[in-house]
Amino acid sequence: MTEIAIEVEGLTKSFDGRIVVRDLSLKVPKGEIYGFLGPNGSGKTTTIRMLCGLLTPDSGRGTCLGYDILTQSDEIKREVGYMTQRFSLYEDLSIRENLEFVARVYGVPNPRAAAREAIQRLGLSGRANQLAGELSGGWKQRLALGACILPSPRLLLLDEPTAGVDPKARREFWEEIHRLAAEGITVLVSTHYMDEAERCHEIAYIAFGELLARGTANEVIAQSGLSTWVVSGPDLQHLAEELHKRKGVDMVAPFGTELHVSGRDKRALNAVIAEAKKADGAHHWTRGQPSLEDVFILLMSNAKDNYA
Repeated sequence: MTEIAIEVEGLTKSFDGRIVVRDLSLKVPKGEIYGFLGPNGSGKTTTIRMLCGLLTPDSGRGTCLGYDILTQSDEIKREVGYMTQRFSLYEDLSIRENLEFVARVYGVPNPRAAAREAIQRLGLSGRANQLAGELSGGWKQRLALGACILPSPRLLLLDEPTAGVDPKARREFWEEIHRLAAEGITVLVSTHYMDEAERCHEIAYIAFGELLARGTANEVIAQSGLSTWVVSGPDLQHLAEELHKRKGVDMVAPFGTELHVSGRDKRALNAVIAEAKKADGAHHWTRGQPSLEDVFILLMSNAKDNYA
C-alpha cells in the first residue's frame, strides 16, 4: 500500500471574518510532488501552511508525517523545509557561509561538511565563496533549496519557488526536486506556471478558497469535460468577440496566432463551429486537445471571488 504523508479532512480557515479556505480535504502520498495552482489570493499558501501544521485551521482535522496537525505542530515543524517566494538568506554572506550558518542553527552534525555536500549536490562548487547578494535569481533559488534540505526534512514546502527565474534555471531546479522526491521527500509546491504543474505527480486547483479540481494533469483535463477547437486566420479579435456571444462556447483564449475555442457541451460547440465555418471561409479550423491552461482559465472564469 502507498504510504500517506498527509491526510486532512474539512480544513477551513478565515481571516477577519472572510473564509480563505473552505472545507478542504486531501491525501498526499509519501514521495509525491503535489502542486497547488490558482490565482493570487486564492488560498494556496494558507492551504499549504495548514496541511503541515504551520497554521491552525478553524475547523477540520488531519495528520502530516504521522503527526496530528492540531496538537503536534512542533513535531511537524522539525521535519519541514520551507522555501518562500522571497529570498530569505543573508545577501552579505557567501554561499558557503550561509549554508554553514543554517546547518549550525538546525544543529546539523559537522556543519562544514554538510554545507560542502549541499554545495556539491546543487552544482554550486564554483560559486561557494560568492556573496549571495551577487547571485542571479536562478542561483539564489538553488542556494535557498540547499538551505532547506540541510536538516534532512521529510517534507518540503515551496511557495512559488521559481517566480522570475529563467527557463533553464527552472528546469534544473525541477530536476533536483524530482531527485529529492525519488529519495522519499514529499514536496508541496505552489506555482503559476502550467509547465511546472505538469511536472507534478498530482495537482490541486484552488480558487477563492474552494478546491475546484485535483488529480494528475491528464485526469484534471479529462474531468473538465472540455472540447476544444483551434482556429487561425485574419482578424481573430473580432472572431473571438463574436464567438464569446454564442451558446455552447465557454471559453475563447488567444494563443499566439491562434484561438482556442472550448466548451463543455460538445454537441452545442460543434454546432457553433459548423455555422462559423459555413459563414466564413477565411479561417482554418482544426480539432484540438484542451490544455491544462484551458481548463484553469475555465475554472477561474466560473469561480466566485470571495472578496467581491
